[in-house]
Amino acid sequence: MAELSVDLVSRDRKVWSGAAVQVSAPSADGQVGILANHTPLLAVLRPGTVKVETTSGTALEAQVTGGFVSVDDNLVTLVVDEISLV
Repeated sequence: MAELSVDLVSRDRKVWSGAAVQVSAPSADGQVGILANHTPLLAVLRPGTVKVETTSGTALEAQVTGGFVSVDDNLVTLVVDEISLV
């Protein structure tokens, strides 16, 4: 099964990095779901919940206040303004 490499960072630190099967993020245009082999994407994030389903089956959820998400070649980078893990 194909997987994503995910980096979740805030302005001052790396929050989480690892392999995932799915990422969901609150973009300015609506909730975006990202799976392996997603088309390249650059989107502004609005306040909401980022969800990462890891390859081990655990889920990571975090509340964010904004930022951006970039997807390219199964690499997902989320850079957020402020974050609190749920």
